[in-house]
Amino acid sequence: MIASPQFIGPNEYLQLEAQSPTKHEYRDGEIYAMAGASDVHVTIALNLATLLRGHVRGTGCRVYISDMKAHIEARNCYYYPDVMVTCDPRDQQNEMFKQFPKLIVEVLSDSTEAFDRGDKFADYQRLESLEEYVLINTRHQRVECFRRNEDGLWVLQYYTPDTETFHLASLGFTDTIAALYEDVEIHEAKPE
Repeated sequence: MIASPQFIGPNEYLQLEAQSPTKHEYRDGEIYAMAGASDVHVTIALNLATLLRGHVRGTGCRVYISDMKAHIEARNCYYYPDVMVTCDPRDQQNEMFKQFPKLIVEVLSDSTEAFDRGDKFADYQRLESLEEYVLINTRHQRVECFRRNEDGLWVLQYYTPDTETFHLASLGFTDTIAALYEDVEIHEAKPE
């Protein structure tokens, strides 16, 4: 991600983004150009979006992939999650971004992992509608689900091939790790 050197207001960002051939995320006045994703990254995101689309069909929920922005008004941010699900009818009023997601998923890459785990997660936590934030690893078969509990605290549960399945509580969805990583070749580094 490459930062812009000057402050840009959110309305100006939205106008520029609507005409830009390159996607940019926006964080409190600064824009960041997004790099292209790897085959592994795209395949995992598509696998999950496909699985979720079938699961929510007919429920009023909508599944979005990386071309739809999430707007975090409390943090003055616009991000492009890899997968996002909203079940709130208010989100159908805006075609350019969604403000009330129930689930947000980021597929990790070397260049964005620290941000996805840190500041971006902190920003997403300001979304009152968000029940679950999921990080999917591209170097190992591992899914990390952060869920907001009754006290408003975020609790981590992770899934690996040893668990065989993964569960997204926000949508009452369960499937196999194998289905999520279908057609994905991960070349894990061997310990020395």
